[in-house]
Formats: sequence, C-alpha cells, structure tokens
Amino acid sequence: MTPPPAPATEGLPRVDVVLLTMNNRPAEEAAAQTTLRAQRGVDVRVVVVGNGCTPEVVPAGALTVCLSENVGVPGGRNVGAAALREAGDPAGWLFFLDNDAAFPRLDVLARLVAEAERRPDAAWVQPRLTGPDDVTTPRRWVPRLRASNLGRPGKVASMTEGVVLIRRDAFDAVGGWEDQLFLYHEGLDLAWRLYGAGWSGWYAASIRMHHPLTQPARHALYHRLAARNRIWVAHRNLPAPLIPFYLSVWTTITLARALRDGGLGRTLRGMREGWTTRRAQRRRPMSWRTVYRLTAAGRPPII
Repeated sequence: MTPPPAPATEGLPRVDVVLLTMNNRPAEEAAAQTTLRAQRGVDVRVVVVGNGCTPEVVPAGALTVCLSENVGVPGGRNVGAAALREAGDPAGWLFFLDNDAAFPRLDVLARLVAEAERRPDAAWVQPRLTGPDDVTTPRRWVPRLRASNLGRPGKVASMTEGVVLIRRDAFDAVGGWEDQLFLYHEGLDLAWRLYGAGWSGWYAASIRMHHPLTQPARHALYHRLAARNRIWVAHRNLPAPLIPFYLSVWTTITLARALRDGGLGRTLRGMREGWTTRRAQRRRPMSWRTVYRLTAAGRPPII
C-alpha cells in the first residue's frame, strides 16, 4: 500500500522537537513517535538524542545525536536543542518530549503554539499531563500549588519538564537547562530563570498529553538527586534571606515523605551532598521583583 502523502507544511508554525532515549523502552518510543508524526497544523523537525547509546527507534527524517555517555536529562535535552540550532534555520518553538509520552489528538502541538502566540509574555506553555485514560492527573504533574481543579488554566511558575513547549529565544537567552542537575527539579530551575528574565509560564489545562502513570521513585537515583537538587536550585537562584525559609519547608516535606514512603537514608545522603557542594553552584540570585512576580503567579519561592 502506498503511504499517504505528507501534509503540506508551507506557512505553518515550525516546532523543533527534542527526544531523549536510552533504548530501554522501544515499544513506548515507537508509540510516542507515531503520535508525534501524526501532528497536523505544524511543521515539525525532530532530533533523537541517544544518552549514552545509538538511538534504535528514530522517526523518518529525524536528526540523531549519539552521546558516548549518559549526560543526564537536562544535559541531553540541551544537546538536542543545540543540534537543531546548528542544523540551520532553528524553529521559534522547542518542544521537549519524554519518549514514553504520547499525543492523544492530532492538533495538540498546533493548539499549544496557538495558545503561546496569544500569550506573548509566556516563555513556556504546559499542557495537562494525564495517564492513558485521558483523565487521571497525579498531583505532581500539575505545575501549581492549588490543584483541586485540574481543568483550570492559568499562569504558573513551574513546569513539567517532559512535555513542554518553550520559546527558542527565551530558552537560549537564559542558557537552557542546567546540566549539573542531571535529573529532577531542572524544570523549577529553568522556570525561575525565565521569570528572572521577565517571562512567565502558562498552564493550558484544556490541552492534554498522555504519559504512563509511573512513580519517580522507580529510579534508583530519585531520593538522593531530588534532595540534593533542591538545595542546589535554592542556592543558585534565591536571594540569601529566602534560602533558609525555602529549605526549611522542603526539608520538612521531604523527610516526612521519606519516612512514609521509604528512601530516608538516600534522602539524607542527598541532603548532605547538596549542602556540602552547594558553593560549587554558580549563584545568580533572582531580584526581589522576581520574587514578587512568582508570588503573584501563585508560587512564592519559599514553598
């Protein structure tokens, strides 16, 4: 059977999509890429970054980058964004896509771009992430503190890193993702830096993406890196007077969760690592105006 012709892309919004892989979930990757290639109303270019491997599942026409070692999620995403820029004529929009996330409808990317174009102050637009049932949204996937109404859109001050549309010029201006974090809380760090540059973020709750209902603690590094990175992100970004308030709140929450769910020893090791190495992080404390803007957006940077 002859495949249908590719839809015309002339004049459509252009989106550069970054996918990471470690070749550990080929079925999910193939499904994700199928739904990506089916997107309509946008001109999509894709790069697949092998984080310590050669990508085995690659959509037709995509760029590939093979890294000799796993440089972490934010580092791998930066490599992908740079590869698309170096390929020439970079798109004005970057979409970072987890390799097991899927587009449930044909117009998801087009709707996200349209939402962003209506909100010129927003550096990123965040869809609502649900399980494959198109309904279930765990609390940790909602990028705001108040999550009782999952369908309420609005300005946000954090992001769900694996399914997010970001303006290329804003992303490049603040230096992209922070490589040293390796995994966890890189979205909070990037959001704070984008706010510091005068941008905001938007939660487009009516636009859905699908993701398996997995737990972050399934990763062996979760407890240590999540605890370490909270300290690093605070030290990198917060005015000095706010650091003890922020870390006090998060230490209480993190230890309570570790006591309840397990991982206390690894959490304590991560806290110790974060505290003893915090001064190796480059400090660029946000202004008090940025503190005010984050607070006005519903997430004061002590919570």
